Amino acid sequence: MERGSPGASRPVEPGPCLSSLRGAEPAASASTLSAARAQPESRVIAVAAVLPAGGCGERMGVPTPKQFCPILERPLISYTLQALERVYWIKDIVVAVTRENMGAMRNIIQKYQHTRISLVEAGETRHRSIFNGLKALAKDQPDTQLSKPEVVIIHDAVRPFVEEDVLLKVVAAAKEHGAAGAIRPLVSTVISPSADGCLEISLERARHRASEMPQAFLFDVIYEAYRQCSDYDLEFGTECLHLALKYSHTKAKLVEGPPDLWKVTYKRDLYAAESIIKERISHEVCVVMDPKQDKEPVDHFLEALKNELNDVKIESGEPGQAGRDIQQSNLKQCYNFVSMNIMMSDFQETRKLLRMLEESNLSILYPVVVVSVHFFDFKLVPLSQKMESLMWIRESAKEMKKRNILLFGLIIDYSQGEQKLQESLRQGAIIIASLIKERSSALVGQLLVA
Repeated sequence: MERGSPGASRPVEPGPCLSSLRGAEPAASASTLSAARAQPESRVIAVAAVLPAGGCGERMGVPTPKQFCPILERPLISYTLQALERVYWIKDIVVAVTRENMGAMRNIIQKYQHTRISLVEAGETRHRSIFNGLKALAKDQPDTQLSKPEVVIIHDAVRPFVEEDVLLKVVAAAKEHGAAGAIRPLVSTVISPSADGCLEISLERARHRASEMPQAFLFDVIYEAYRQCSDYDLEFGTECLHLALKYSHTKAKLVEGPPDLWKVTYKRDLYAAESIIKERISHEVCVVMDPKQDKEPVDHFLEALKNELNDVKIESGEPGQAGRDIQQSNLKQCYNFVSMNIMMSDFQETRKLLRMLEESNLSILYPVVVVSVHFFDFKLVPLSQKMESLMWIRESAKEMKKRNILLFGLIIDYSQGEQKLQESLRQGAIIIASLIKERSSALVGQLLVA
């Protein structure tokens, strides 16, 4: 077992206080956690997570194990780790990977700056991989730096959209009942065929549920279950809640989970996951400009942009305030920037923005879109004479792409009549909305004319 977290030396914050959560409403969320922490009788408990990641992705039909398949050029498992790392009260995250993928996993941890991660070697089956993770937490393996938690979460490496709310619910339920798991309504009716391929049993869909992840257990309950588990169950079993019932005589509390707990299983699921991630990181746009520039065309442009991105929060900032605006946007998880350059040929605002983004770590996890908008008066200077200076965007885009920053150029003729200018602004807003939503690297460095 090895510790794979480059930033793991930082102090670990306390876990959730769960004594006041018993009997809480099903809608309890992270806000319930804050309230519980304020209760003097609440007791902090230690929580860890085990992530089996040793599968070969046979159903995916691709040579790369699905947990390492790229989404927006980043491995799927990295998104799942990020989701767990956001939950500060999860003290340790143990990932079980095969020996041949151990190096790749170390590189992922380092490249995407994951913390609190420890690696163990996966077993030949899912249950054996989970057991190896539990052994590491139980200090059954040499040279371990981990401590045994009171509650352990078991999750899938290929379920990247888990939120703190559902994690808190299953942990609270496990603390009270010994075991808990997320469930969802069945989408299709489950049937059992006979040996000759005919229908034998059909289950009533309304009475049954699909078992999902995450699941949580009192550590001693699930660890003892695995220690007593038969070779047959370790080889062919898939349900951890069943092991807790069969070997530890612990009935799991079932917690209704949200729709986005689904598992990436088939190739089409990768496209669905990419679409969800793109949508999530497109909800905010930061517009930067020099306050000394003419604000009139910018105000008209922002109105057009808001009409195209009606469910997106758009904020304006001044790059001249050094890194403050970028830092604020970083904290708000903004990955979309529009830089306004009015009657300027030196791209001063865009250059400032790119420098700040390079100095930040914003583009490590997600591709950052930067659209450099240029308002020119073509009556004073023809576009053909401007093209030489605009070529800077194409050259810069090549370097920025290496840093996961997608740079695009947009040109608007400021000298048009009012009606034509309004139409150009609308077309420009449509172009920017498309660039933000699609995040297509094929158009990086292109100079688009509205």
